[in-house]
Amino acid sequence: MLYLRLEDGHSNMGNILLGRVILSVVNREKETFLCPFSCMRTGTLAVVFTGKKVHFWLPSMGTRTFFHHREEEQKAEREQSLKMTSTTRKKRFKTSEEEETFSLSELSIAAALALTSEIPQDYKLRREAAILELEQRGQKRVRFGNEMEKLEKEVIRNCRLLRVRADRKALRRKAVDKAQMEKDYIELRSGRPPMFWIPLRVHAVWERMEVTLACTILASPPPQVTWYKNGIPINLRLAPAGKYKIKNKFGMLTLHISRCSMEDSAEYSVEIKNQYGEAYSFATVLVRKYYGKESGFDSEIYRRSLIAREADFAFSMKPLFSREKEPFTLSCYFSSDLLEHQRDIAWFRDGELLQNSECQKLKYQDREASLTVSCAHKEDEGFYTIRVPSLDGYKEQTTYVFVRDATAETAGAPGSPLNVKCHDINKDCLILSWVAPSDNGGSPILGYFIERCVAGSEDWVPCNDKPVKTCRYPVLGLAEGQTYQFQVKAVNKAGISHPSKTSAPVTTYDPSKDKRVTGHIKIPLPPTNVHASEVREDYVALAWDEPDPRGREPLNYYVEKSIVGSNSWQMVNLDMPVNSPRFALFDLVKGKSYRFRVRSVNKYGISEPSLPSEPITAGAKLATLPPPSQVLAFRDTKTSVVLQWDKLKDGLEPLGYYIYCRETGTEGWQTVNNKPVTCNEFTVPGLQPGKEYVFCVKSVSEAGLSDSSPETDPIVVRPAIARPSAPRGFVLLSCGKSDMTVGWKPPKRRGGTKLLGYFLDQHDTSELDWHEVNIQPIPQRVYTVGNLKEGHLYEFRACAVNMAGVGEVSEPSDAFKCEEWTMPEPGPPYDVKFTEVRDSSLMLHWQAPLYTGAGPVTGYYVDVCEEGSEEWKQINKQSVATTHMKVSDLETGKCFIFRVRALNKAGIGPPSLPSDPVVAKTKPGTNEIELGVDEEGLIYMAFEAPEKNDSSEFIWSKDYEGPPDADRVRTEEKGNKSKLILTDPSEKDLGVYSVEVTDVDEDISASCTLTKEDLDKLLKRSHEIRNPLIKLISGWNIDVLEKGEVRLWLEVEKLSPNAELHLIFNEKELKSTPTHKINFVKGKGLVELIIQNFCDDDKGMYTAQLQDGKAKNQFTLVLLDERFAKVAEEADAKRREWKKKQGPYFIENLRWKVTESCEVLLTCKATNLRKDTSFQWFFNKKTRTGGVFDPQTGIGTLRVKKITKADEGQYKALVSDDRGEDYTQLDLTKGSFEDLLKELCRISALSASPLKIQPTEEGIKIYTDVKYYTDYMKTTWYHKEKQVESRDRLKAGSTMNQIWLHILNPTDADKGKYVLELFDGNDTHKLSTDLSGQAFEDALAEHRRLKEAAVAEKCRARVVQGLPDVATIMEDKTLCLTCCVSGDPYPEITWFKNEKVIVFKDRYKMDVKGTVVTITIEKVCNEDTGKYSIYVKNKYGSETGQVTISVYKHGEIPVGTEEKSQVETVMRKPK
Repeated sequence: MLYLRLEDGHSNMGNILLGRVILSVVNREKETFLCPFSCMRTGTLAVVFTGKKVHFWLPSMGTRTFFHHREEEQKAEREQSLKMTSTTRKKRFKTSEEEETFSLSELSIAAALALTSEIPQDYKLRREAAILELEQRGQKRVRFGNEMEKLEKEVIRNCRLLRVRADRKALRRKAVDKAQMEKDYIELRSGRPPMFWIPLRVHAVWERMEVTLACTILASPPPQVTWYKNGIPINLRLAPAGKYKIKNKFGMLTLHISRCSMEDSAEYSVEIKNQYGEAYSFATVLVRKYYGKESGFDSEIYRRSLIAREADFAFSMKPLFSREKEPFTLSCYFSSDLLEHQRDIAWFRDGELLQNSECQKLKYQDREASLTVSCAHKEDEGFYTIRVPSLDGYKEQTTYVFVRDATAETAGAPGSPLNVKCHDINKDCLILSWVAPSDNGGSPILGYFIERCVAGSEDWVPCNDKPVKTCRYPVLGLAEGQTYQFQVKAVNKAGISHPSKTSAPVTTYDPSKDKRVTGHIKIPLPPTNVHASEVREDYVALAWDEPDPRGREPLNYYVEKSIVGSNSWQMVNLDMPVNSPRFALFDLVKGKSYRFRVRSVNKYGISEPSLPSEPITAGAKLATLPPPSQVLAFRDTKTSVVLQWDKLKDGLEPLGYYIYCRETGTEGWQTVNNKPVTCNEFTVPGLQPGKEYVFCVKSVSEAGLSDSSPETDPIVVRPAIARPSAPRGFVLLSCGKSDMTVGWKPPKRRGGTKLLGYFLDQHDTSELDWHEVNIQPIPQRVYTVGNLKEGHLYEFRACAVNMAGVGEVSEPSDAFKCEEWTMPEPGPPYDVKFTEVRDSSLMLHWQAPLYTGAGPVTGYYVDVCEEGSEEWKQINKQSVATTHMKVSDLETGKCFIFRVRALNKAGIGPPSLPSDPVVAKTKPGTNEIELGVDEEGLIYMAFEAPEKNDSSEFIWSKDYEGPPDADRVRTEEKGNKSKLILTDPSEKDLGVYSVEVTDVDEDISASCTLTKEDLDKLLKRSHEIRNPLIKLISGWNIDVLEKGEVRLWLEVEKLSPNAELHLIFNEKELKSTPTHKINFVKGKGLVELIIQNFCDDDKGMYTAQLQDGKAKNQFTLVLLDERFAKVAEEADAKRREWKKKQGPYFIENLRWKVTESCEVLLTCKATNLRKDTSFQWFFNKKTRTGGVFDPQTGIGTLRVKKITKADEGQYKALVSDDRGEDYTQLDLTKGSFEDLLKELCRISALSASPLKIQPTEEGIKIYTDVKYYTDYMKTTWYHKEKQVESRDRLKAGSTMNQIWLHILNPTDADKGKYVLELFDGNDTHKLSTDLSGQAFEDALAEHRRLKEAAVAEKCRARVVQGLPDVATIMEDKTLCLTCCVSGDPYPEITWFKNEKVIVFKDRYKMDVKGTVVTITIEKVCNEDTGKYSIYVKNKYGSETGQVTISVYKHGEIPVGTEEKSQVETVMRKPK
């Protein structure tokens, strides 16, 4: 910083604070510097250093004077250039791009221009106007004599103005470049080694508090900063999440340590280093435990912490794997109930705070905080963080949620797109973008289909006909003010994906409405700035600015296009005016260049076209980004791998990256993430421990996915190697006068590799310093420290070392007194550990005490205590002599701690150090020892441990006493599997075998007991493998073939081509012959013998002897006595049947069926027919006609329409030709015929119609119609639930199609409900009707009417018989017509001729005798020809009988004498 005091003819400005130099050396030879500073009081200050002089300009004082001097110089230059004659002289002006030297004044102007970059825009305009005014004033002094001089004057003025503007930009650019050079030079000159202005200081904090180490440094250039803890660099990646935060702000370095624990007590240092040197600063952080009020802390925070302990996370959240369209719940569990101030839980996804909604439910209950997503989408994938407030800040955990693609509706279809978003929203259009899916289904994605719907509806409308190649698309034709939602589908050659998650609702609007200047414009002005906003392979998006002023009327736009080089313009959107200054064209020819212009139109008219756009080439394909490089895989945990890759170079910014993995040896790549990650480091979880994987990464862009990056080197999934944690649990095992033997527990975290040993330090409490005990690592965890002072107190500490380095130093042990042990009891056992932890048991191990006391150790007692309790319980009543013990009957899920006490003759010694807590529960994925026999017949025990490390070893033991006898076993290891092989199995090998994996953080162990029974089974299996038998699948089988051949066969396992067969029959080997054919199919293990003519010679024993390499076996079939006779009989029957089938034969025997129309249908079917094949039906051995036979189908049918008792008998169908005959019979007698009748009655009863009421002239008839009635069907009528018996007035009866009850002369007593019961032989069917009320009255009235009508019909007059239709007679003959009449009373009789009444006189006579009426005409003549009729009438009615008489002459042939006619009668009802 530079302070200056200014008193240059002005009032005292006081002390002015100057800022950083932004313009550098202008002229080094003259030592001239031009430096603008930022002044806190007066604004910008320009300082010019010339030699030893300093010049200052402020905008409020010297700047005006300086510019006035410059203006005078410019004025003189203009006057010189304008002194011309009448002959015009062109002057060439230099452009800003030419090389030109600048004077000091010009540089000053440039500096002043740079300094005044913040001057308001109106001030710049006033300055330009002033310069132009000066030029105009200077030019007015010169008088020109002609118009050409005036033109020259205007040209020069314009050129000068352009040069002023261009030169000012060039001067500013060159001044900035020179300033940067000066800046670099100053930094180079100001280089200095780093130093600590304020060093680190010591801190002492309470446990669970935060601490910040801070220091201030000076260095140029800025140094490289490294923080250390106990001399080890602090690696933020390896440290727990959020443990350390390192910052460097303006030379102030800070290291923030959150939630301090006792392990954070250490010496911290910071190293700063640049090319000029390095510096260090050290400080110690001491973390203390809080022991109550006496500690001195009585703040509110600690009072609250004493009342109730804050809840912490019970477990780390693990990655969660979900699937699209399915719900998932992410849960976090706490160690206790959250306190009041902790319940403000916050959930984040990728750093964005999540709120409670219908889609995602946030909940806390019973020490569990959960986030539930009801329907997962790929947008829900990401890093999820839960944050819980605490007294000293907050606690948080983070995990990753993976959302897999939903199962495709079509196999091979791609996954759904994601992140559908809307951009550049206008009145009728917008731009839609999305992200390509990670899974293309196995074939490249051909494009995308876009659909839209009005928000709130499900009516999806397609937006494009052809697939879009890129992940961006303009959507046109929208309605202003409407709210839309969009979804996208991907398509490949296999099919279409599921739709993406719908976009957020978006409403179309006019974005320029509020800031638009309308003006009084009628016919609109043309638009301006027509340009291409987006050029893609599928479309070109145009944009332009509205006319200014626009006018108040609504505007539409028409777009015109023209091919570059052509003067013809074509309107693009004639049928669809555009409402927004945006438009997209989809049908341009790829590779051609176009220009575009736009016209505005309103109700007053259309504007002139805008200026054409720059040439635009259509169809340029958007290239995908290159894949990332340097993809590296690192071990992380036993189920995860860390991937790192280099970000894209050359400023390329992808939308993210997709990661893929593949197990070595497989072909298919699996997607790791379905939502692109933007970082260049990712942890891939959910891998199989011990498996080998390769990985690759793809870049994601608008054009889609890039090619795959090069595969990583194969990596086995195992924990990463790190330095071990600190040892713990120091215990004094033995003590002499000047030496102590101490032991300790191994680190909880071994760092994923073998521990190389330990470094031990000792500390005499009477001294200040710690001293190293050993220089080389101690391989054991027991060490005797010598050269100690008797009576002194000593502390010990240790650190473990592995391949990654030296681990953390342990906490100091308790102070042990160096005093020789003389007690008679034994010392404490040590190294108490457990293996084979299962749901209710575990195996406990320990080491014998080093100090035995007065005598040898004779036994041990084991105590147990639940975690959190101080009550120890002794497990074994009797002491155990071994240093191991199986603890059973533990409560599943509870946590226990164990300790051991040793016993000798003097008593029980002190207890061992308690074991680590252990939960009695079988861990998921726990493997057990596999007991089996390998393919060579060797008995083995195998154990697989996918979680083992590269340095891990399998330690086998027998009966927990040490390794098995090397002479009896051998071990083999391959990958993650170890096999213990018994070389000479016997009862000596019986016992308990256990295995344990070393150098792992968690227990991996198992055991199995080899019993006598197990050994016998294994030896048997071993013998079978070493002396194999061919396995029998199916023993001897006997099949009789269609032609009567006998097939004997058996099936064994598949045999090799070298297998051999020997078939022995009655101690003689059979060979394959035409009559005894032997088939041996080795590939199927099939042996068969086919005997053509099976007879008594084939009776005996058949033995198949098989051999295939070492494997052999034989199988015997005994074919004698009853078994042989049965096969022979069946073979003979099949042989005869086959011969029969050489001609026509029946394949379906005769059977009956009752149809729905109650007809009986007899059917059968024959086959192997010819044209000359005949078919016959027989009934009771007599030929029966009426049958139908179809030669095409071979079906014969005999239909019995109305079956009766006469149809009972034997039915037979016969088919025959010259090749032979066959028949089928059906017995329809007794029970069979009764069954047929039952079926007939059942169908008939089901066909019965509802009861109907029919009035008759005799009474009322109740009836039902059936399809067929037989006497076998039992019918019963009921009236008012009483059975009706047939009597005088009630008549029950039936016909073939009707069942009825006739009520004669009905009375009121006949009212009521009538029921008809139909019994078909099995079931009863009921029909009912109600004859009462109006139904009865209507029926009775109709009965009476019909009765009266019947009486009238019976008594009315009528012509009964006698008159023919036509009668012929010869002239002069006598005609006699006779007929009978009836009627009561006797009717009146009248005769008519040609409708005229006949008067009976002369030749006409009528004779009536009872009911016979005769008319006689004597000597008929031609006049008697005509139509005669008799009319009879009484009170009940009348009737007419007619006859036509034809008279012919002698010698003529009468007409119609060959026809026979009947008398035509005309019925007339009585009036």
